[in-house]
Amino acid sequence: MWSYRIIAPYLFERTAIADKTADSLVDRQVLLRFQAAGICGSDLPGFRGTQGRLPGDDGRSAAEKDGFPIHEVAGEVIASRHPDHRPGDLVVGWASGFDGMMERVVCDGDGLAAYDTALTPAQAVGLQPLACVLYACEQLPDLSGRHVAIIGQGSIGLLFSYVAKAFGARRVTGIDPIDRESLSPAFGVDDAVRATSDRWVSRLVPGERADVVIEAVGHQVATLGHAIDAAALGGTVLYFGVADDEMYPINMRTMLRNNLTLKSGVTLDRRRVLQAAGKFVAEHPELLETYLTHTFAVHQIQQAFELACQPVPQRVKIAIAG
Repeated sequence: MWSYRIIAPYLFERTAIADKTADSLVDRQVLLRFQAAGICGSDLPGFRGTQGRLPGDDGRSAAEKDGFPIHEVAGEVIASRHPDHRPGDLVVGWASGFDGMMERVVCDGDGLAAYDTALTPAQAVGLQPLACVLYACEQLPDLSGRHVAIIGQGSIGLLFSYVAKAFGARRVTGIDPIDRESLSPAFGVDDAVRATSDRWVSRLVPGERADVVIEAVGHQVATLGHAIDAAALGGTVLYFGVADDEMYPINMRTMLRNNLTLKSGVTLDRRRVLQAAGKFVAEHPELLETYLTHTFAVHQIQQAFELACQPVPQRVKIAIAG
């Protein structure tokens, strides 16, 4: 069967590997036939050649891992040892080994859920990041009537903007050095700020600080500090970005004196939140059409990742469809 692997920084290669079969499964696992994948910002360090504590990086070089680094997948169930999935089901969720870029993918069935067949597979793969955002928002105070600021207006940050507004946020501020002004209204952003987060926070006056600040950038240390500095008295900071470093210095004096709460964490209860994402999309049918801006064929994975690395204002979600 076909598979892709990263053989050098910024370079994919198509290879042929042994077929995965029903015999490959253990209890609660599912075998999928690949339909579509989504590119996540957390995939890009692996593409760039970063070695370290990245999702799915088990210490081997990337060139030794077939299917890496894709984890957002939609597919058809071929075989199942999970009680809630049957052959022929169309599902979306996590490629639990971060090895989703292959013809057949073994997944933890608890990280999959059926999707509405009115969606294309490329659209459906957007339910996975949406599920992550919905789960994160469950950990926050009620957003109704609050000022929410999101640092980073990439594919995750724009989802946070949309969900915050749908949950009743009084004001949504989106901060990104890329010009997102033309996209921002469709995602519920009231104030589109084109600036780096350090410049934005340096100009804030007390009345402009947000009740909830979401760091949706990751892969660096500084932006978490900026999020803390931007939070209003008694506010909440959510660190959603992927941490590449073990230690992140934060200003504890600011945390203490401003009575701030800092939250983070991975998405749990995955089947439930995938189902919640499906329900949310049914209530907001325009979301995924606006969210999915680029679709590539499987053989164009190189071009898809190269686009994902570029600061293109009109690019939001990139899908790869089989």
